[in-house]
Amino acid sequence: MTEVLSQGEIDALLNALKTGELDVMEISDEKEEKKVRTYDFKIPNKFAKDQFRTLQMIHDNFSRLLQTYLSGYLRSLVQIEVVSVDQLTYYEFSNSMPNPSTLGIVDFLPLSGSILMEISPSVTFAMIERILGGTGQAYEKNRVFTEIELTLMEKIINQILNLYKEPWKNVSEIKPKLKKIETNTQFAQVMSPNETIALITLNVKIGAVEGAMHICIPHIVIEPIIEKLSTKFWFSGVTKDISVNEIHNLERRIENTFLPLNVVLGKSFLNVKDVLNLQIGDVILLDKSSNEELEVFVGNRLKYYCYPGLKKNKVAVKITRIEKKGDEADE
Repeated sequence: MTEVLSQGEIDALLNALKTGELDVMEISDEKEEKKVRTYDFKIPNKFAKDQFRTLQMIHDNFSRLLQTYLSGYLRSLVQIEVVSVDQLTYYEFSNSMPNPSTLGIVDFLPLSGSILMEISPSVTFAMIERILGGTGQAYEKNRVFTEIELTLMEKIINQILNLYKEPWKNVSEIKPKLKKIETNTQFAQVMSPNETIALITLNVKIGAVEGAMHICIPHIVIEPIIEKLSTKFWFSGVTKDISVNEIHNLERRIENTFLPLNVVLGKSFLNVKDVLNLQIGDVILLDKSSNEELEVFVGNRLKYYCYPGLKKNKVAVKITRIEKKGDEADE
């Protein structure tokens, strides 16, 4: 496909031709190179493209759940997105991990075997600092984690695993359980170095701190349910019915939502001349008498009637009746 050059690139090309830095023959002799993807016959692809797409969807849902949870738990702006889903060997994965690192070894119950959940040091320190009341800034020094810090991370990872089982429900009922936390991949040899894994990489941003979170899933662990890792099976498992827990969560959020409530003391109509002549001390007569009910609006809708009064030296109102008109439309 022909590449379209910008005006700046055209000017730079012409200047290079004029100065002799670039020869016309070099341009004409250039041939378009074919993109070739290497294939290692010693390590065949064990994951199909459709299975990668399903893993992508599972972890897209997981990233949204985790983002919401961490934003509330850390009281900070958290952004999480899936960067890639790749096939590697466990040797390649373990050699690429930083040291020290927060490495959770997770039993993938009821399946046999373990998966790994790795959180980069920058994200780990940002989480710990936010939990302990800090600003969550980046930690420049590379050091080992203390026992207290690992205990805090154990609590966080357990909460993360509670969320992690949710997006897997359309595939299988998974109950991940944290086995232990390691800080060095050399001590986390839970599988053969040549074992094929699916590596899901998530980009995590906590405030101004950015880092990675990796989830390493060995093929041998999810092999019993590998046939269910298909988009067809995924969408057939998605139901439109809302679960009881989702209904309770929605009700709880609605109950904690603030609504504007206004009490109208009365109304009056003035012409423009009277409005322009209003001064401090002027009295405006309203259409309500002192012993008449007032209207209470929730948002812009009339919902209640009340009487004004005082309580604990503050102006207050007492609800006398509910406005029934319009309730049918609400239902």
